[in-house]
Amino acid sequence: MSALKLAGLQDDTPVKMTVELPADVHRDLVLYAEVLSGDGNRVYGPAQLVAPMLNRFMATDRSFAAAKARQHTAR
Repeated sequence: MSALKLAGLQDDTPVKMTVELPADVHRDLVLYAEVLSGDGNRVYGPAQLVAPMLNRFMATDRSFAAAKARQHTAR
């Protein structure tokens, strides 16, 4: 398996959300899901990747982390 930034997706109760994506982003999500599923242990669909990718993005955004910390201390 490749050294992808996403690995081992957790099972979690989803919240339904409808979004429109550009076709090229969808194609890349489909390809990413195929690569992630490449080891054959589990098959992922593109929709399953959106939340973990957003989560990873936000977790590695230092400015967002600082803003989130400020918001939590303000409460």
